[in-house]
Amino acid sequence: MTREIDNTFAVAPMVDWTDRHCRYSHRLLSRRAVLYTEMLSTGAVLNGDPARVLAFSEAEHPVVAQLGGADPDDMAQAAEKCAEWGYDAININVGCPSDRVRKGRFGAVLFKEPETVAACAAAMRRAVDVPVTVKCRVGVDDVDTPEDLLRFVDTVADAGVSTFIV
Repeated sequence: MTREIDNTFAVAPMVDWTDRHCRYSHRLLSRRAVLYTEMLSTGAVLNGDPARVLAFSEAEHPVVAQLGGADPDDMAQAAEKCAEWGYDAININVGCPSDRVRKGRFGAVLFKEPETVAACAAAMRRAVDVPVTVKCRVGVDDVDTPEDLLRFVDTVADAGVSTFIV
């Protein structure tokens, strides 16, 4: 059974900002906010120093690990590692527009590949018992109509994702 967290009030993940020190400060401001890590690439989670990449203070709960990647197996393994470290949920980044991230084939560019995101989400859901969520934009490049957003959400929701942060 997957646990649920209350996403009513959350602090957005921001690369180079929402590190553990920033999140701790946010926690001092509000006990209710859901806090997110900055985006963690699957490579960093799977090959980096876990204490540096994944550590957080128990005071930060509820805290969500945000992952960037496009390979279902890597995303599942990274999600598993995050869950082992005690994260309350795992979020797939389909929102970062950075050129560096785009070249790595994750972030906002994946909005154009809902089937890939769905495959990642399904693999992650099989690997962990915490919620798997998705952060996305309303569109990217020339894929930006309301119908595009609905197609993306429908495809990924069919893989078991019930929470989308837009």
